[in-house]
Amino acid sequence: MLMDPRTPSGMPGSAAFAPVTAEDSAIPISALPMAAALVDADGRYTAVNSAFAQLLSQSAAQLPGQPCTRLAPVDPVALEALLQRARTLAAPQSADLRTAAGADSASLRIRCQPLTANALLLLVEPAPAPPDPPQAQNILDHIFTFVGVLAPDGTVLEANRASLEAADITLDDVRGRKFWECYWWSLTPDTARRIHRAVRSAAAGATPRFDIDKRMVGSKFVTIDLILSPVHDPHGKVTHLIYSAIDVSDRKAGEAALQRSEQRFRQVVESAPDGLAMVDTSGQMVLVNAGMESIFGYTRDEMLGNTIEMLMPLRHRSAHGSLFHGYMQDPTARDMAGRRELYARRKDGSEFPVEIGLNPIPTEAGTMVLATIQDVTRRKADRQMIERSLEEKTVLLHEIHHRVKNNLQVISSLLNLQARNADPSVSRALSESQGRVKAMALIHQLLYERNDFSHIDLGTYLKRLCALLQESYRDGPARFTLQVNAAEPVHLNLQRAVPCGLLVNELVTNALKHAFPDGRCGHVDVSLAPIDDGHCAITVSDNGIGLPAHIVPGTSRSLGMQLIPLLSDQAGGKWQVFRENGTRFELNISTAPQEAR
Repeated sequence: MLMDPRTPSGMPGSAAFAPVTAEDSAIPISALPMAAALVDADGRYTAVNSAFAQLLSQSAAQLPGQPCTRLAPVDPVALEALLQRARTLAAPQSADLRTAAGADSASLRIRCQPLTANALLLLVEPAPAPPDPPQAQNILDHIFTFVGVLAPDGTVLEANRASLEAADITLDDVRGRKFWECYWWSLTPDTARRIHRAVRSAAAGATPRFDIDKRMVGSKFVTIDLILSPVHDPHGKVTHLIYSAIDVSDRKAGEAALQRSEQRFRQVVESAPDGLAMVDTSGQMVLVNAGMESIFGYTRDEMLGNTIEMLMPLRHRSAHGSLFHGYMQDPTARDMAGRRELYARRKDGSEFPVEIGLNPIPTEAGTMVLATIQDVTRRKADRQMIERSLEEKTVLLHEIHHRVKNNLQVISSLLNLQARNADPSVSRALSESQGRVKAMALIHQLLYERNDFSHIDLGTYLKRLCALLQESYRDGPARFTLQVNAAEPVHLNLQRAVPCGLLVNELVTNALKHAFPDGRCGHVDVSLAPIDDGHCAITVSDNGIGLPAHIVPGTSRSLGMQLIPLLSDQAGGKWQVFRENGTRFELNISTAPQEAR
């Protein structure tokens, strides 16, 4: 058969057979090789061949006179429209129509040929299989970025699968429409207008590129990096526009997070009350904060790009280069000067004391150093004032302890003079009081000698106290020995040391007076040992006759026995007495730095 010269081959609706002429109408339709039927002006079959009857699963003798739209192999509405177009235009019409829906549904190509004013010829054959997609479209569909082809006026010609499926639309939804009117840009009117401007710019030969939000399924959107590239023919005329885009939502989110982080960093740096300066490997300042401007008097622009030496006194600048190089060999976070005093130089030339902390910070450009600079002028002045005040108070306390010690010695001398002419009983009482005064004077003397008024060494104090007591009994026969054992240092503050010294004075004095009557000999031992960080043990023992059972410290009429519980309580301690093999007093004294109760 001949091709229809009026219909291009391969286009939808083309026929694979020649037109039927008036002469052909005389040919019996049974002689035609494909399914054929004649239809009158009322739309009824007048004749069918066997192939057409077989297509309808009917007998060829039963079909004449039947309405063709009732007994048709395809959708009757579509067939009626095809017949109507053929009658109206008086020209052959064709269409590819589907048979009844179902598993056996097929596509048929139907040709309607007007023969006379009252007769139409229907020719039916299987529709050719759709041609394979063009190679270019196949390539586009295998690109996972968003790609499309536009006409210079912005009409969409092609779009790849990735771009369509992401928005859940089909190619028919966008083909033939203006690019800026497509679903992708329906987020806001401004989005569509921006795309329209980009199309005009690309059609003029430019290659616009920018980030824009593209609508996906529903109300979702992604940020894309969009490029519109013009395609020129050999004469330089723009023939097509290539649209391409990639999803940069993650990149934009990362950039936004980085920007927020950098903004927070700058806020922290700017709000810091101290001066902060970032120095690169060559010693140039690449970042300074407002504190640097306030401290040094330079503007930010004056400092950035200059070396840190501009902030130093002239006498220190020459040596700084080697020191900085040495630090960069092994950078660590540390104080710049240690215990040495540092000075900086303001823009007006004045110098002031500073403290500088160095912190190395690894960066892509190498290790940089963040220097924290504090103006310590006021702090240094305050420290000097405190030191002067402390020195004055130290001298005052030194003088006070010296005078207290002297006054107590005067009191001791007065008691000694008073005891010389007094009755024996009164003389003994005055001597005991003199011993107590000496015990207190000894504490102030030790504080005066050590030039430390916070505490005394209890071991040293007990040794000197017992030496004084032993000295006071030198006039009589040597009937006893007095020994002090204090191997480890124990310290007490003044509030605990005074009652503790008086307590030991009473216990040793009682032992020397009463433990060895009638010329007996013996020994008295005083020992000091730490128990833990907050307590120490003092033991005063003798091998004398022992403490009588009826004498109980705190209840006996003797002043010394009455003082033992009171002084022990003031020293923050507890006491115990043991009466076997002489007498032994054990004292548990608190060494904690607190006021005595």
